[in-house]
Amino acid sequence: MQHFLTSEHWQQPKLQQLIDFAKDLKKNPIQPLLRNKTIALLFFNPSLRTRTSFEIGAFQLGAKAVVLQPGKDAWPIEFELGSVMDGEAEEHVIEVAQVLSSYCDLIAIRAFPKFQDWNLDKQDKVINSFAQYSSVPVINMETITHPCQELAHIMALQEKLGDLKGKKYLLTWTYHPKPLNTAVANSSLLIASKFGMDLTLLCPTKDYILDQHYVEQAQTSCLNNQQKFQISHDIDSAYQDADIVYAKSWGPLPFYGNWQAEKAIRDQYKHFIVDKNKMDKTNSALFSHCLPLRRNVKATDEVMDSASCIATLEAENRLHVQKSLMHHLVNHNS
Repeated sequence: MQHFLTSEHWQQPKLQQLIDFAKDLKKNPIQPLLRNKTIALLFFNPSLRTRTSFEIGAFQLGAKAVVLQPGKDAWPIEFELGSVMDGEAEEHVIEVAQVLSSYCDLIAIRAFPKFQDWNLDKQDKVINSFAQYSSVPVINMETITHPCQELAHIMALQEKLGDLKGKKYLLTWTYHPKPLNTAVANSSLLIASKFGMDLTLLCPTKDYILDQHYVEQAQTSCLNNQQKFQISHDIDSAYQDADIVYAKSWGPLPFYGNWQAEKAIRDQYKHFIVDKNKMDKTNSALFSHCLPLRRNVKATDEVMDSASCIATLEAENRLHVQKSLMHHLVNHNS
């Protein structure tokens, strides 16, 4: 059974095939490629782009999407094996996955970390449990990584720049009043390095460096592609001659679950905002963000409204890459 839980275990040529077919679907969006197929979309967390793009994408391919919010319009779910279910959860993931598999051709999951213990959260138990007990393909709609966003991101960059190999790619931390999930940042390292870019991770201090697993994956991919990977805490040198600036906020792992202690530290780094002065240091770089973005906190109006900003193009491409992905998974596993 082939799932799409993370891009880490997918080779670059296969990811490129998904993106290439997405480009075809963008030109000809209404095709009955999944007529009479069904997909269950389980949202443990809120969504705007993800829910909309998956529902519309299924419709445009002739499929039916069923949206479920466990704990709201569906029963709360237990994920621990051997648990005595005398708490809030009404049913176990084993039965949930088995029943949904009997109804649906695909299951997609959006489940953010609990932000209490990274050693537990990085196990990605919710989506991995569904993958274990499901008899149909499972798609990651964002957990501790966001692989669908990765595909949309690369597709937008290729539409603007063509071949990405050797392009200087900057992933920069930006300020946010709350600590956020590292998922998109983790995914940025995975995909930029896999597609052969010269990669820089910019963050305020070593506390904000991402989990070593994703750093090592990026180092390995960059090495395999004869490119550089570096971590920087210096804004000026990191932005210098960049071709792509990708911005994201995330909470530092050493303070995971202890965010109040970290807030005073984080508040010192509001100057990491992406502004015109920083973008002027680049090689007329493209700017993007996964959205939602707080204007004049993460990036200025001037940057967001500039011709170099492709954030909405990237968001649009979520629709196309997810249609390509759904089509591939149904046909590959049929």
